[in-house]
Formats: sequence, structure tokens, C-alpha cells
Amino acid sequence: MVLDTLSGSLKDTIRKIGKSAYVDRETIAEVSRDLQRILLKSDVNVKLVVALTNTVVRRATEEKPPAGMLEQDFIVKILYEELLGILGEDSKIQIKPQKILLVGLYGQGKTTSAGKLSRFFIKKGLSVGLIAADVHRPAAFHQLQQIAKQVSASFYGDEKQKKALSICKEGLEKLRDVNVKIIDSSGRDSLSEDLIEEIKKIKEAVNPDETLLVIDATMGQQAGPQAETIEKVIGITGVIITKMDGTGKGGGTLSAISLLKKPIFFIGTGEHMDDMEIFNAKRFLSRLMGLGDLEALLEVVQDAELSPEETEKSITKLMSGKFNLKDMYEVWEKFSKPGLIGKLFQSLPMSKMPGLKKVDEGAFETAENKLRVYRSIMDSMTFKELEEPEIINAPRISRISRGSGKTDHDVRSLMKEFKGMKKNLKEIQGNRGFKKMLKAQMKTGNFGLENLDNIPEESD
Repeated sequence: MVLDTLSGSLKDTIRKIGKSAYVDRETIAEVSRDLQRILLKSDVNVKLVVALTNTVVRRATEEKPPAGMLEQDFIVKILYEELLGILGEDSKIQIKPQKILLVGLYGQGKTTSAGKLSRFFIKKGLSVGLIAADVHRPAAFHQLQQIAKQVSASFYGDEKQKKALSICKEGLEKLRDVNVKIIDSSGRDSLSEDLIEEIKKIKEAVNPDETLLVIDATMGQQAGPQAETIEKVIGITGVIITKMDGTGKGGGTLSAISLLKKPIFFIGTGEHMDDMEIFNAKRFLSRLMGLGDLEALLEVVQDAELSPEETEKSITKLMSGKFNLKDMYEVWEKFSKPGLIGKLFQSLPMSKMPGLKKVDEGAFETAENKLRVYRSIMDSMTFKELEEPEIINAPRISRISRGSGKTDHDVRSLMKEFKGMKKNLKEIQGNRGFKKMLKAQMKTGNFGLENLDNIPEESD
């Protein structure tokens, strides 16, 4: 996935800082070198990297940690604050009736983003209409029409009309009673004069509340010049970054866009219409550094449609490290929606758990793909086997596989994943600080991670 390398390297650096017996100038210099290497490999702008690492060294050398804070934690806090500075502003999206114009080049994900935006606003209780103003790409009309049907949005387009401006005007009239109108404009292979002129005319006529540039995370630092050109001649109010689930580096796009001083409104995190999230720099960076994301954690359990009582019960089971196959079955049943299990573990503060092995996200994707198989296998187990998985031996595996219509290999794969998941989760058991914070956040309803100073340390 995009930024996986950056995230893994940052977590390794944080673990290295935590293992340091003390912090001296040599330690600070090593952290600076590691940070430069990590950011440059992730395609972050060179000038930004140099400025950021110089600031980290200066602050780590000159500033003193607050009373009661370890020097190691203070260095992590400085890293967090300085990295936060290159991510730009948080999303400025407003939940209200409005007109949104999407602009960008071919292949950046405009049409898919239009569908994801529709799903977002519909879930917020607003009606949405999609306008197919891309008159140059042959499949654009039918693709947007299909997406509109998929997300239950209204649709307007005219296959025979080749003037995008006329389609926009007619679409706004036809959809005048719809709360949110989203215009999917044409793209090109490059920012040609005719594309710029077409979008300028549309913007002048439509007068959108938001003009959002849709840009691919894999573009790297080329995203900067493109965004600058569109901003100069058209004017944008924000950015949607797509394909954050791909294999690109991503850091270049994020840093290039941040130089525009325009907020990132959304980031696309998958192929499904629900795989788009409002950009929040603090939450994004907290996950990237492995510091946890309580708000995302609570959103995951809300997506699983759990009651408050079930929420606390499920989280307690997952974090206890003591759950059995019966508990695993119940949890998987609740978190069976695509991506929920992976999102759940991304929201946990891995870097605050010394000794925790890196979670294999591929294993969770595999678990989701095999969920039906595994649940079928567990349906063929006895209550005692579900309660006491350690009694499952070779003869029992053969009986379970025959009863479920699966293979012995499938049963052994389930047991292997269960044991691996349990081993990782046992590391969470001792992190009383995080569990204490989670319970407090659940009671108050305040799920934002506003300041690293508020992260409680583990107590004896």
C-alpha cells in the first residue's frame, strides 16, 4: 500500500528511539539521518526534508522535555509535530447543500471519486446528483451513470451533447431540487489549453462552492506543478488524493500538495464506494507513526453496527489477548464488512507496545477473503473446541475438515492465523495506558488525539 514503507520505517525509528538508554547529540544525529533517508525514499520534497530534519535537530538539542516526560518520548513528540507541519490543512468539507466541481487529468480517479463523494453525502442525509460533463472520454457517461445507480444518487447526462458547458447548465436545472450537485468534468493526458479553457468556462457558469482537484497518489512530486497550474488559471479550493491503497510512494504527492497551502479534503483508500475518508492530518500522521487513532477505532466499531455495550465488549475481547475461537467467531461476524479488520488494527497504537511484531496486513486481507471458509470450519467444531482451541489435534482436524467440507490445510490455516493473531494481541494486554485512555474516550465521546502529551504511559 501507499506509504507502507514510510510508515514501517518511521515505526522502526520510533522503536529505536524508545530502546535508547539515553538521548545525546549522537542519538539525535542518527535520528536525523534516519529521517532524511526515510523521507527521501518516500519521495518527499528534498527542500522540505532538509528543512524538517534541521528543525528536528535544533529543537531536540535546544529544547528540554516537559516535567515528567522522558527524553525519548520528547524526541518522538518533536518528530510528530514537525511531520505534521508538512501535511497541510485538515479537510474543509461542509455538510450542506452545495455544488462541487471535480477537475484533473485522465486516470486520476475523478469519476470514482464522484461516486465516493455521493456516498459520503448520502450517508450524511443529503440528496446527491451527479452530472456527466466529461464529453471526451467515451466510457465516462456510462461509468458515471452506473456509479450513480450503485450509490443511489440522481444522474444527468446527454450522450449526444458534445458541449460540456451546455450539459452542466441543463444538469443543474434538472437537478435543482437535489441538495448536493457533483460535476465530473473532462480530463486530458496533459494540461492543454483547451482543457483549461473548458474548465474555466464551466466554473464561471456554474459558480461552484468547491472546486476540487482529483490527483493520483502515485504521481509523486509531479503533482505539485499540475496543481499549481490549475490553481493559477482556475483556482481550486481543495484536493482529493486517490489510490492511497496502491503501490506508489505517496509522500511526494502529499508534500507537493501541501506547498499549495490548499487543504486535502479526502483521501481514497480502496476500490469500494465507502473507501474514502475525510483528511485529518493528526489522525493520518498518528496512524502513519503507529501512535494509534482512537477516532478511527470507534468509527470502525460503528461501521460494524455494534451497540455501545457490544462495542466495549468486542474491543475488550480483542485487546485482552485471552480470546478463544468462539470469541474470534463472534468478532469476525461483527467485523465481516470489507476492510474493517485491517482498519481496526491500523487504528491500534503499535509503537506504544514494545516487543509487538509488525502486523501482517496481508494476513488480514487473506482472513477477510477466507472469512466464509473459516466460519464454515468453526460451525463444524464442538463447543468445547471453540472454548479450548488448544485441544484441537490431528484427529480432530480431520473430523472438522470432513464436517465442513473443507481440507485439513484450511483448518490448519485457520488455527495458524488464530494463534498468530492471539500472540500479537497479547502485547496489547499489558498496555493499560491505552486501554484506560480508550475507556475514557468512550465515556466522553471525545475521540481526537489532540496532543501527544495526553497519551498516558504504562503504569506498573
